[in-house]
Amino acid sequence: MSSAHDYPYDRDLLKKELASLDQVPGVAKPDPILTADNVVRRFGGMTAVDVDHLEVQRGAITALIGPNGAGKTTFFNLVTGFDRPNGGSGSPAASWSFNGQTFSRPSATKVARSGMIRTFQLTKALTKMTVLENMLIGAANQPGENLFVGLVKPLWAKRERENIERAEELLKRFKLDAKRDDMAGGLSGGQKKLLEMARALMSEPSMIMLDEPMAGVNPALTQSLLEHIEQLRDEGTTVLFVEHDMHMVRHISDWVVVMAQGRIIAEGLPEDVMTSPAVVDAYLGAHHDRDLGDDDVMNTAMIRTIEAAVEEEAKEEA
Repeated sequence: MSSAHDYPYDRDLLKKELASLDQVPGVAKPDPILTADNVVRRFGGMTAVDVDHLEVQRGAITALIGPNGAGKTTFFNLVTGFDRPNGGSGSPAASWSFNGQTFSRPSATKVARSGMIRTFQLTKALTKMTVLENMLIGAANQPGENLFVGLVKPLWAKRERENIERAEELLKRFKLDAKRDDMAGGLSGGQKKLLEMARALMSEPSMIMLDEPMAGVNPALTQSLLEHIEQLRDEGTTVLFVEHDMHMVRHISDWVVVMAQGRIIAEGLPEDVMTSPAVVDAYLGAHHDRDLGDDDVMNTAMIRTIEAAVEEEAKEEA
């Protein structure tokens, strides 16, 4: 594998190297940017997350999939410092390393400053601020955050101009430049997703974690979002995303990790994971002849039909 200084990877080479790996939960990656160990989160008597070991390959697009309630968003929250793992009871303490830094119970601020940025299922745009102002919030290490420096304009004015230039460049890239001075609350749901992704890039992260980037997005903007995610990978940014749209997962992912009931049950190439009996079973019960990347299967009406049939079979057996 190329060294960390040779990014972005040649994608064909990356896929060949990933294809050579054992497709089992917790498999070691050639060059992991994120490694998580013993990450456990319980709510009362329910275990929401119980991840023994996971590695995320640097420079790749990795999808984290699983049925509703699998623990995907909770895992995101734990890794990015928005929630804390459980400890004690004789279990090993949770730990993870990112880009050479080791964490145990970091704050969200510390994680973000390390170069790992996330987005949310529900967009976090500040609706009563302009689109440009929302972008500027995402800039890292702003001199004006220091009270003394903020009182002396020459100390922060240059950085402010640089931040505005960076924000305008990203708004143009995400085709939001015409909305620069509009209130963020007036954007459509898809435009807010684009804004959140653009704002996340203000700090030039090494890795971006996207929580259901396609949720609530108008189909007209779907292709644009896909292209932006692929461009991130092509520029050398590692992408880890949660998504229920199996078409998206199959078409842009280099690697897929599957969670069910808080645990990682499978890892592998998209085309292999989509047909894995264990994965299909986690989604659709006993219908192992299905392929999660199949148009018919992932059609909502078809899923409901399958679920109804399973329920009917259970009633007949009872």
